[in-house]
Amino acid sequence: MADAKKKTVVPAKKSGPADGRDVLAGELRSLIPRLDAEGLSFLVEQARIHLYNMQAEELNKTLAGSGRTAKPVQKDSFRLEGSGSGSSYYVVYNNDWIMFSRDEMAQTARIVSAPGTGMEIRERLYRWLERERRDVLISIPMADRFDEKLKTLAALIKRTFKVK
Repeated sequence: MADAKKKTVVPAKKSGPADGRDVLAGELRSLIPRLDAEGLSFLVEQARIHLYNMQAEELNKTLAGSGRTAKPVQKDSFRLEGSGSGSSYYVVYNNDWIMFSRDEMAQTARIVSAPGTGMEIRERLYRWLERERRDVLISIPMADRFDEKLKTLAALIKRTFKVK
């Protein structure tokens, strides 16, 4: 029992961000052999969401530090912005920037441009977001395929990208 207490105290005594990160990475590595495929899949999904959120936060900080003044934001306002390199796109929702790769944006454009009723298109887009980009459903709170924000997003993507 004394050893267990000692192990929990030692990491707390280390200083610096790298030390804390190393301890957490070590703990995660020690847990991996005991996890099943579903648990590993969940951790990978959470890591991806966190990485996207970190990128968006960094972009928001960069924009805030650039001295540019933002226009007043209307409730539930959407716009699409391309990156300078053309390798990614951003869905900007109420001044939060959500990054999509070029391939992801092409997939969403194909989804919203495919034949079907408005409800069928929203259903397909919502299912894709649930499966591939759950972080978007957190950043842009959408309850289901009936959500008006989903309808607005689908229309914006369809209006912006033409599928050949």
